[in-house]
Amino acid sequence: MSDPIRTLQSALHPASDAAAAIHQLTIVLTVGAGAILVLVVALAVYGALSVPRKISARAWVIGGGIVFPVVVLAALLVHALRVGHALSAPPARPAEIEVTGKMWWWEVRYLPPGARALPGDVCTAATRAAWEPPRDAAATAVLANEIYIPVGRPVEIALKSDNVIHSFWVPALAGKVDMIPGRTTRIVVQAREPGVYRGQCAEYCGIQHSWMAFYVVAVPAGEYEQWLANQAAPVKEPEHAFLRQGRDAFMSGGCGACHAVRGTPAAGTLGPDLTHVGSRRSIAAGRLDNHAGTLAGWIADPQSIKPGNLMPPTTVYTGEQLRAVAAWLESLK
Repeated sequence: MSDPIRTLQSALHPASDAAAAIHQLTIVLTVGAGAILVLVVALAVYGALSVPRKISARAWVIGGGIVFPVVVLAALLVHALRVGHALSAPPARPAEIEVTGKMWWWEVRYLPPGARALPGDVCTAATRAAWEPPRDAAATAVLANEIYIPVGRPVEIALKSDNVIHSFWVPALAGKVDMIPGRTTRIVVQAREPGVYRGQCAEYCGIQHSWMAFYVVAVPAGEYEQWLANQAAPVKEPEHAFLRQGRDAFMSGGCGACHAVRGTPAAGTLGPDLTHVGSRRSIAAGRLDNHAGTLAGWIADPQSIKPGNLMPPTTVYTGEQLRAVAAWLESLK
């Protein structure tokens, strides 16, 4: 479950060098625009209240109408371009995380070491085949709505959409980058210290756009490697009969047609991968905290919680079976 004290979603509290640069640029542009506004208003007030006298119209037109705006705007433009160039510099380590915008959730794939995702400025079919691993290539781990990164290390994330335009935005760590169907863009994120940083889709994408959130979890490098190894492992045989009952009901109820659980026959690709769903902070892309009660409610009637999503209500389970399925899913840590 999310920690409300440490979970941060604010561009005013940067937790990375990139976010700090964006914050500083915002302050510079705001202060610059405010200073110009104050100057213009002061001149207007002075002109209205002062005694009329002859002025050099040519000097005011050239100085105030040409030289001043050209110098100020050029300085602000150069500063903004320098910040933008610094933010777009790729890290030395290639992308090994791929995020795809869905309707309305995020699929997060951790690619095998050495796999490189397509750069944003390469679009031809030939270069796409050379740079990008096949869509059905086995990923190290597949999650939904949660991205783990190691603290202090720049991580390039390849961004895709398989439906409409989304926008990936985690304001405490980086700026916004659009996710455009048929194209791969990228973003570099880096956290200064451990923490949980909330992100949000920043481009209207449908009825549940406001409930299309995700979390970036920054952990120490050693903990990150351990976490990734755990996420890559298949699920284990349930130890308790009630959990085995839940697993069997999950399979017999047809859930595996849409969801994958590695280590079981479930291999669906339409919905989120549920292999380690019990370890996630939320379900339904930030709509609900993650525990057995919310899992059961979501399975029973997802449309009442998040209308318009692609998961239909589940009516095949008895109350006991529903509780067993939810308990089994919660146990998948």
